[in-house]
Amino acid sequence: MEAAVAIFGLLFVLFVLAGVFLTVKAVKAAKRGVDRTVAQARRTVEDTTLRARQFAQPGVVGELAQLRLSLRTSMRATQDVLHTGSPEDASLSEAIGLFERLSAHGHELDDELKRLEREPDRATIAARLPELRERMERITHSAESLRWAARDRARKFAEDDLEALSDQIDVEAGALRHWTHDEAGAGGGPSGGPSGGPLGTDARPGPASDTADGGNSWGPDPDAPQAITARDPRTQPSYPWQKAPRTEGTTTT
Repeated sequence: MEAAVAIFGLLFVLFVLAGVFLTVKAVKAAKRGVDRTVAQARRTVEDTTLRARQFAQPGVVGELAQLRLSLRTSMRATQDVLHTGSPEDASLSEAIGLFERLSAHGHELDDELKRLEREPDRATIAARLPELRERMERITHSAESLRWAARDRARKFAEDDLEALSDQIDVEAGALRHWTHDEAGAGGGPSGGPSGGPLGTDARPGPASDTADGGNSWGPDPDAPQAITARDPRTQPSYPWQKAPRTEGTTTT
């Protein structure tokens, strides 16, 4: 009795621990989902603000917004391409590592551009713009190199797979049309007698079973015409749109 109580108690504790574990996992998953949604909304709002500032505030402020927007757009596009293709291509793991190192420089430049947006001295910002634009172009050029290399690699794999699939389909199509070769071989035999010449007027050919196969045939001749037999109306399928057949004893009124 005590052993049974101990077992039930242990099972209860295990069920409670499993419930707590599943609850914690669900809460963490929900929190990650909320964090991703908030981060995406924040990025969308910030990109919209940069686009509006780019056109609404000409001068150094608009140029800073343009630099930030170009940097963020290029880095985000490269990140999407690499992370989308990595589950199917393990060779992209090294490229992702290089992109993470490049992202550190991109975040550093983006933070510096953001601080300059609050700088009241426009002359200082204008003096630093060429150097900042050069850094942005170097970072975006490296990101574009990784992005287009990953796209070219994915396209090459798709073309190779399509070519291999086309070859397999051609082989299968040829196998499905094997009857054309059989018909060509069966219909191409010479005509005439045993010696190769035409049959004489008095020559009588033997039975089809003896001349065709060289032996006795135990089944019906497949080339012989088949008799046409009438269908039994009782065994024919009936359809809802057909009228019922009249019987001989039925009279019309």
